[in-house]
Amino acid sequence: MNNQVRVLWNFSLIFIIFFSCEDNSKILNEINLESQEPVGIANQIKMIYTDSTKIKAILTAPKHLDYTNLTFKYSTFPEGLKVDFFDEFGNKNQAISDYGILYNATKILDLKGNVILKSFDGSEINTSQLFWDIEREWLFTEKYFTFKDSSYDFQAYRLDANKEFTKFQTGELVGKIMVNDSIDN
Repeated sequence: MNNQVRVLWNFSLIFIIFFSCEDNSKILNEINLESQEPVGIANQIKMIYTDSTKIKAILTAPKHLDYTNLTFKYSTFPEGLKVDFFDEFGNKNQAISDYGILYNATKILDLKGNVILKSFDGSEINTSQLFWDIEREWLFTEKYFTFKDSSYDFQAYRLDANKEFTKFQTGELVGKIMVNDSIDN
């Protein structure tokens, strides 16, 4: 009889321990979300990117959230940003957007929402999203965009361009493009 009581007692204890456990996954997820808070918050920021003492770009934003405490480090600009970037002659091109994310590892700036890109020569691109590869000084998007200057007025999906817009590729075009056709005899 003593053995039966001991077995029943052990079984009851195991039963109580097993069924009294709660699913804490929600709590753990909340703790993990809390740990993804920014390590720093700055207002009215100005970042200057240089190469060999030459200013390559100036980024200004009303608010900057720094997530460099995470494994995949990045920063956000939740209230929009403006980037002025300069060519080797000092000509200024400008990008403005409603929101931005700067990925530290890849050095890519993701501009989102009402993106306007103005070139020093008056050309302008409008799109909903544009990526700027800071190291390669290259702009690209897979989104719909419009391009206007003195010779062109077109729309397309997909753009790959250098920051001066002197080299670019697009997807299928819709719009007006001026073509000079010379006839050689």
